[in-house]
Amino acid sequence: MPGGSSLYKSGTGMWMWVAHRTTGVAVFFFLLIHVTDTALVRVSPEAYNQVIGLYKNPFMGLVESGLVAAIIFHALNGLRIISVDVWEWANRHQNRLAWAVWILWIIAMAGFLPRHLGHVFGGE
Repeated sequence: MPGGSSLYKSGTGMWMWVAHRTTGVAVFFFLLIHVTDTALVRVSPEAYNQVIGLYKNPFMGLVESGLVAAIIFHALNGLRIISVDVWEWANRHQNRLAWAVWILWIIAMAGFLPRHLGHVFGGE
């Protein structure tokens, strides 16, 4: 970069990097918990049913919303990162691509949240 500047010097790139790593860790821990509680079915179906029963409450419905938000953001930002690595034009338009990620994320969440939260709180 000219003048020794970096893409990740407290700009959009840095915050997208932080958000990508944060959502990646969140998804990893979800998968770890998911594999563990699913493995319970082979050990003790009763224990599995108890654990799954714990998930059926409004708080966990909100946690599920956060998980979906993390997965969608992580996927969209991953596509942005791939495009920046592959195409020079994408590297020049990092800020626009970051905005595109957020806009697509908002659209996806606007489609998901009303139905999901209606199910969680409305019992649909």
